[in-house]
Amino acid sequence: MSANQLDKKSEAWSALFSEPMSELVKRYTASVDFDQRLWRADIEGSLAHAAMLEAQQIISADDLAAIRRGLAQIRDEIEAGRFEWKLDLEDVHLNIEARLTQLVGDAGKRLHTGRSRNDQVATDVRLWLRDEIRSIGGLLSELQRALVEVADANADVILPGFTHLQVAQPVSFGHHLLAYVEMFARDAERMADVERRTNRLPLGAAALAGTSFPLDREQVARTLGMVDANGEPCICQNSLDAVSDRDFAIEFTAAASLCMVHVSRFSEELVLWMSQNFGFIDLADRFCTGSSIMPQKKNPDVPELARGKTGRVVGHLMGLLTLMKGQPLAYNKDNQEDKEPLFDTVDTLKDTLRIFCELVAGITVKREAMERAALRGYATATDLADYLVKKGLPFRDAHEVVAHAVKAAIGQGVDLSELPLATLQGFHASITDDVFEVLSLAGSLNARQVLGGTAPAQVRRQIERHRQRLG
Repeated sequence: MSANQLDKKSEAWSALFSEPMSELVKRYTASVDFDQRLWRADIEGSLAHAAMLEAQQIISADDLAAIRRGLAQIRDEIEAGRFEWKLDLEDVHLNIEARLTQLVGDAGKRLHTGRSRNDQVATDVRLWLRDEIRSIGGLLSELQRALVEVADANADVILPGFTHLQVAQPVSFGHHLLAYVEMFARDAERMADVERRTNRLPLGAAALAGTSFPLDREQVARTLGMVDANGEPCICQNSLDAVSDRDFAIEFTAAASLCMVHVSRFSEELVLWMSQNFGFIDLADRFCTGSSIMPQKKNPDVPELARGKTGRVVGHLMGLLTLMKGQPLAYNKDNQEDKEPLFDTVDTLKDTLRIFCELVAGITVKREAMERAALRGYATATDLADYLVKKGLPFRDAHEVVAHAVKAAIGQGVDLSELPLATLQGFHASITDDVFEVLSLAGSLNARQVLGGTAPAQVRRQIERHRQRLG
């Protein structure tokens, strides 16, 4: 088959057919508009495959040299924007193969020996996703560092901690931010775990049953860096599974969905904290927009949009799960539909993490507003109960005593700490004047010295741990 023949979609894969594919079907089945982003992985995989074919004496050294020369030129053309992507050639793989054959002739045709587009595309997607996961891991580390810096500057700032969105107990604002550091640290762990299962070589599985050529799959795996922590090659061990499953893509999208859920929770708090009803923080102007009709508005568009994009990523997860659930072994054309949701998930997550790294650094903390809010909700009620327990009262009895004290404070429109000592002693005789330190916001924070607690000293210990972990 000549290079010109390979340029024709109906002849690119078989001479069996007696009529060309219809233009409607051509457009419906083509993927080159979106899968061309796999070109680097496709060239990388082809170079490794060609080197192995030559080492196994399946192709000649001259063929290998020609393939390398042709693929280098194709790389240059794509990077320079001169490569002509053709819809007739359906996908990134056939476009590159056709151009290679135009450039180097028969050597380009020999490149496909021992492989199919089925194992080729599975390899390309895994290579591409592996590198994207590593990039995402770097962004997650950067976001954690940004949060740690803001937490360090606000370790002793008192924020009302909420349950049911009602004031519960005072917490350090730094401690609150470190909760998200923990979430994003787990997201990074999940990504690293997904990468381990993604970084396995399908190439050599061919269409579904393997190949009769004596391929050295371990050599290809080593060349492509598809190795474990000990440098041992990681290879898909069943040819049917290698070409047909996309669980690595589903697993990645699940991890990405969890990460976006964490971003969304943080976003919800930023939106609440920035509202006039809370007034706890301000976001830098560059992350906000105004209103076309209300000149006083400053809208937290970035956090709001991140909440919305979370639904988009979770939707991609549902789509990929549904895509796979009814497929018999082995490869089916359905799997072409894995790429757009996977690509969009990667793009959405990376863009979101990148902008949040900058957004976090632009948070202005309104300390006084936070402390005023903590005083409004009887946040130290539990501290008074703990105080009575230390005086010998059973906790359930102490809980009831404090409930009566809170009821009285509500009736008088004052905080617990503003009740006179005599009034407090009326609820229980063991209360003495040392209770007022217990009832202060700072006293409440400092009392929680347990590992993982909100005491500023504990928060700073955690900050140092995170800094050592993140490097």
